[in-house]
Amino acid sequence: MQEEELVDGKVDWKGRRAVRHKHGGMKVSLVILGAFALENMATFALAVNFVSYFVGFMHYELADAANMVTNFMGVCYMLSIVVAVFADTWIGRHKSVLISGCFEFLGLALLTVQAHYPNLKPAICNLYDKNAVCEKISGNHEAFLLIGLYLLAFGSAGLKASLPAHGADQFDEKDPKETRQMSSFFNGLLLAICVGGSVSLTFNVWIQDNKGWDLGLGISTIAIVFAMITFAFGLPLYRIHVAQRTNPIVEILQVYIAAIRNRNLSLPADSGELYEIEQDKEALMEIEYLPHRDIYRFLDKAAIERKSDVQLEKQENPSPWKLCRVTQVENAKIFLSMIPVFFCTIIMTLCLAQLQTFSVQQGFTMDTRITKHFNIPPASLPIIPVVFLIFIIPFYDRICVPLLRKFTGIPTGITHLQRIGVGLILSCISMAIAAIIEVKRKNVARDNNMLDAVPGVQPLPLSIFWLSFQYFVFGIADMFTYVGLLEFFYSEAPKGLKSTSTCFLWSSMALGYFLSSIMVQIVNSATKNVTASGGWLAGNNINRNHLNLFYLLLSLLSLINFFVYLVVSKRYKYRPQGHAIKGVDSQ
Repeated sequence: MQEEELVDGKVDWKGRRAVRHKHGGMKVSLVILGAFALENMATFALAVNFVSYFVGFMHYELADAANMVTNFMGVCYMLSIVVAVFADTWIGRHKSVLISGCFEFLGLALLTVQAHYPNLKPAICNLYDKNAVCEKISGNHEAFLLIGLYLLAFGSAGLKASLPAHGADQFDEKDPKETRQMSSFFNGLLLAICVGGSVSLTFNVWIQDNKGWDLGLGISTIAIVFAMITFAFGLPLYRIHVAQRTNPIVEILQVYIAAIRNRNLSLPADSGELYEIEQDKEALMEIEYLPHRDIYRFLDKAAIERKSDVQLEKQENPSPWKLCRVTQVENAKIFLSMIPVFFCTIIMTLCLAQLQTFSVQQGFTMDTRITKHFNIPPASLPIIPVVFLIFIIPFYDRICVPLLRKFTGIPTGITHLQRIGVGLILSCISMAIAAIIEVKRKNVARDNNMLDAVPGVQPLPLSIFWLSFQYFVFGIADMFTYVGLLEFFYSEAPKGLKSTSTCFLWSSMALGYFLSSIMVQIVNSATKNVTASGGWLAGNNINRNHLNLFYLLLSLLSLINFFVYLVVSKRYKYRPQGHAIKGVDSQ
């Protein structure tokens, strides 16, 4: 009988060592992708359509409604970091998914109940009647709304934090075949977002707008229930990462503090003299081990043993705030190396924000007809890159990656940093295309004496599908950069920070959206006195402002950012993968 091959560092749902070919792998990861697709079906369109719900039914002012949505999105992205730390350190990623799913279900259920019962929201009122007095939601009813909204944000944050990392846990990074499969999983993750998002942006939005928000939110509630059932179905088959019970972020901070405390000590000529756990101690437990590398040498001072430390170690464990092991220092170095990469990707979301805002406003001025009897709503324009990606991702994963693998010998076709770089330069090209299309759109308006035409009522004789060029290029950029970032952060992060590291992507996006708001204000202030409209982006008439110049500015900033990224990526040293675990239980 063939002996079962155990997987290092992973257990099954009952705490027994995980067995290769029985636990984890590509087939099991499909269950996780299915759950992720259902979760995105439940929530993807809410960010697009919540403004109309808050204005039309809760009677908020437009600016207040927009702020509520951006606050909701910001809290959702930022909370993912908090949940990830809990998942990595205490409760485990699979439990985090189940708990977060319960919070998301509860939030959606409360919102559904409020949307259904008239006595939980303001009376119906015609907002477009100047003589009507529309009562804004307040008091207990507003508290009910906010509780449901932020329970939803917390649950969604937990799923964003834990599902990608738990899915990647199903693969062994030290196995070449499973490394290739993990790359396919991250591509599949974006595909799951797109499939769920396409249903959400079409079916869910149509139900919300035409059949009622109670039914629309009810469908989202049912979708999250099915997502959790789907995820729970795979529990006996998962490879589960064991929570560390120690806080990896604190361990990294200990390195920085210890290095500062030991700043006056001289580094030894031989790195072997730096402190590391003895072999006999390592054999007693499963523990991460990394070899020393000659980068960020100032952090090595955290591992310098003084005579007092040696004497103390013989009696008891030394204080980790004064002396850290080499592996702990190497993890701190990796974390520090990842920060410049993180900052270089923020501008990507800055560009994405324009496609979700100004490009939609461009669409309102254009001919939206698809057929004689059907027009595409400009608010549904985000479906364009989503549909593109549904076809592009399988093509890239099944055709491009194997072809590139033959030339490069890299399991993922190209390195993570190369993939991110391709996306960054494509986002630069997308903004340049957007500038050119905007020049064409304004020329059509000028040539037809329609600079003051009412958007949506007097469409320009120019098809809205001219905007698909910029969406198409940015959709490919999405596939490269965002998936590359998820894969990069997961692969490079310390073992105890896998969930937290994948949240760097959501944090990058949150900062990008925030930077977009600041950027618009700065540009308007800087160009206030040099344009007739009072700024490149000032006023509601998009035909008379200078959106093309703003797009061109973003393209130039993206290009500069790309060159900075080239320097950062060239200096980056990848984490050694061959020394991941030492002293693994031999059972």
